[in-house]
Amino acid sequence: MSALPDFPLNTALQHLVLYADAALLVVEKQAGLLSVPGRGEDKQDCLMARLLPEYPDARIVHRLDQDTSGLLVIARDADTHRELSRQFHDREVEKTYIALALGHPAENGGEIDLALRYDPPSKPRHVVDPVAGQHALTGWKVLDRQPGYTRVSLVPHTGRTHQLRVHMQALGHPLLGDTLYAPAEACPPGSRLCLHAETLGFVHPAHGGRLRFHRPAPF
Repeated sequence: MSALPDFPLNTALQHLVLYADAALLVVEKQAGLLSVPGRGEDKQDCLMARLLPEYPDARIVHRLDQDTSGLLVIARDADTHRELSRQFHDREVEKTYIALALGHPAENGGEIDLALRYDPPSKPRHVVDPVAGQHALTGWKVLDRQPGYTRVSLVPHTGRTHQLRVHMQALGHPLLGDTLYAPAEACPPGSRLCLHAETLGFVHPAHGGRLRFHRPAPF
């Protein structure tokens, strides 16, 4: 296999507010930054902790894995939080991710319909489990093929933890930089997880208009 490209983690760990009004914010989170605080003093720095000094009414609606970059919508009042949460629950939110996958899939796209569950013995990993797992469905499409890896578009039709990462692993093409699910050859030292939430679309809870945001992947 050809040498894989090195996509280093941006250690600045900044966030970028792309849109703000009285009801909500749309933010781009960089890889390496938690969405919300974790357990322990070393995991208190996060997106929400950085937003609250400027936006003290900010309320988390959904999350991205620490190592995933991309778009998040943040509510600023209870009614907005309730309605955005409903849209996510009812799968009315448009979400598209860009990823780099190890190797070359035989097909150019399709759907991955594999139930997933948390696997305590290998914490924090999740695994495919058709019996005890929760339904999980991902649409995927090849965008470009390069030596050793493939750029793909991923659409999660459900929102399970690590869904895209486990589904691509199950397809036989784990994501570059994924230290939980990919082999060492796909994770050069210092590289980032090549998974980015590129598109986010939803109905604004206050005025009913459709909003759609797009931020290209930094890899």
